[in-house]
Amino acid sequence: MPQEQLKILLIEHDPGFARYVGEMLGQARDLMAEMWPAADLEAGLSELQSKAFDSVLLDICVPDGAGLANILLIRAQAPHVPIIAVGDSDDEIIALEAVHEGAQDYLVKSQLTPAWLERSIRYAIERHRMDLTLLEAEEKYHSVFDHLVEGIFQTTPDGRYLMANLALARIYGYAAPEELIQGLTDISGRLYVEKDRRDEFVRFMQEHDTITDFESPIYRKDGTVIWISENCRAIRDARGRLLYYEGTVEDITQRRQAEENLRNSEALYHSLVETLPQNILRKDLQGRFTFVNQQFCKTVGRPLEDIVGKTDFDFFPSALAEKYQRDDRRVIQTGKPYDTVEEHQPPGRDKLYVQVVKTPLYSADGSIIGLQGIFWDITAQRLADEKIRRGTALLAQSRKELRLKNAQMEDDLKMAREIQMTMLPQQYPIFPQTALPTASAFQFTHRYLPAGSVGGDFFAVSALSEDEASVFICDVAGHGVRSALVTAMIRALAEELKPLAANPGQFLSKLNADLHAILKHTGTPMLTTAFYLVADWKTGAVRYANAGHPKPLHIRRRANQVEPLTNAAGRSEPVLGLFEDAAYQTSVVKLNPGDVVMLFTDGLYEVEDSKNELYSQAMLVAGVKRRAQLPVPRLFDSLLVEIKRFSADNGFADDVCIVGIEYAGPDAADSGATGRERAEAQPEPTQ
Repeated sequence: MPQEQLKILLIEHDPGFARYVGEMLGQARDLMAEMWPAADLEAGLSELQSKAFDSVLLDICVPDGAGLANILLIRAQAPHVPIIAVGDSDDEIIALEAVHEGAQDYLVKSQLTPAWLERSIRYAIERHRMDLTLLEAEEKYHSVFDHLVEGIFQTTPDGRYLMANLALARIYGYAAPEELIQGLTDISGRLYVEKDRRDEFVRFMQEHDTITDFESPIYRKDGTVIWISENCRAIRDARGRLLYYEGTVEDITQRRQAEENLRNSEALYHSLVETLPQNILRKDLQGRFTFVNQQFCKTVGRPLEDIVGKTDFDFFPSALAEKYQRDDRRVIQTGKPYDTVEEHQPPGRDKLYVQVVKTPLYSADGSIIGLQGIFWDITAQRLADEKIRRGTALLAQSRKELRLKNAQMEDDLKMAREIQMTMLPQQYPIFPQTALPTASAFQFTHRYLPAGSVGGDFFAVSALSEDEASVFICDVAGHGVRSALVTAMIRALAEELKPLAANPGQFLSKLNADLHAILKHTGTPMLTTAFYLVADWKTGAVRYANAGHPKPLHIRRRANQVEPLTNAAGRSEPVLGLFEDAAYQTSVVKLNPGDVVMLFTDGLYEVEDSKNELYSQAMLVAGVKRRAQLPVPRLFDSLLVEIKRFSADNGFADDVCIVGIEYAGPDAADSGATGRERAEAQPEPTQ
């Protein structure tokens, strides 16, 4: 399939160097690129405005530019185009400053080679694409997260905030989530008004793992007290250990205040009705006032003695008085309470909402002798209810958008998993090439079980020549997106190191140096173990090197022995990417016909049972030895079943990758029988 041709803009004032770059691009093995030269910065910016480029090579010393500041000018003109800075100085400080300004890489002119230029362009484009994708996803996530009206939190069991959104910060009186997390470090002692409230919360969570409508008074940052309602759940790992609490917070101060007011009103009504803030009245069948409280007196501006015996027409406009009396007659005629909210628009004032309740009054014989009424201003409550309804609608919309975003993220992760699976070997080489697959001198088997949507384990099997096969396996710490990205990077680096592939020690040493050069700019090391071997089918000789990886197992079927492949020096060597100058030693072992080399990652045996005991490497060796005579596919499957049964959750906490190379011997092609076929009839070992 033809490669897509890339358009590279070169901003360079030296025609000789420009020609040299063009020649190097023409020599690229895996890169088709067309170079567009620009003699100065102004011409380069003009080209970026009129054309679309895949990458920019920028000489930071062009005469009409401003040094490293040129990078910012180009980013402003074309933010979606990756930039590779080029300079005369081999100064690490300048290189770091170029990257900090936004360049994807910094190259020294005197050290530039076609291979180095090709790799830098490909990596720059890929890193820039990943950066843009991650930035877009992060911006979308924060846009939804920070616009929720409901407070969201994560806290440690001992009472420290791990995460909070903007809504929670505002509820608690803080300007930003970061201020809340830094300022409120003791939830138990500084948040809750009631001394033991946090302890009650923790006890309930320990018993039930979830809690709803947990209402408490709390102190805001300024010392004022509000009421909140919490919904929370406990987050645990695969082994059931508590990691943190996460949940939501709602400010229910107004609702609690309203409930408190109502309770107080009911109690005071039975004790001393005159102290109530509501207007209370009684009327006879003719609509005359027989009783009013002091609040009603204040409302109409008359003393009690001037009100009793009068009607509504003595205090209110005729239209209102007629309405009040119609309502009164309805209560008296039906014997049913009348409850309504009246709207009033006083001249020059905001609209008022008044709650009115009227009930019939009965005599001792059960006949209606009048009515009792109570009314009060509920304007604030009406406004609060309207605000809550709007807030609920916004919350529902926010949750819908969040669900859509989560679905999109799941689709993205699914696609990433599919892409990662295509990176694994789809078919294995045959030795010799003229042999049937079943008669190959080397038989390969693998099992790949990522713990998440994407994994941090990777392996590759290839033919180095007609006589030699290579097997590479690595394990990047973790099993998420970051680990998957590093495995993709290692795959690309390994492809570039094919000239060194015949020497495992040199291969891992160069791979380590290249990986260290890339990861040191990230500021976050990614621990990576790796094992690489080269096997000769004619001689059975295996050359190998180990970079901090679990030692593969050498299964000697004829001797019924299983032993780890150790380094010739007898000591472990460092993981990849940690030390720039690490050098790895090549060791040699001889395979006999029927022998198997089993490579694996540590996720295979780092599992715990219900007693928190690990499945040790010694148990792994014993399990393999019990199955040593089985065909390799059955050996792997049976071993995985045993380890899953041992695990407390019947699964693996980390990525699992197993690769087997079975040696049938130099006469395999002639005999047509492999060790796998010879072992096919072996019975399954007892668990």
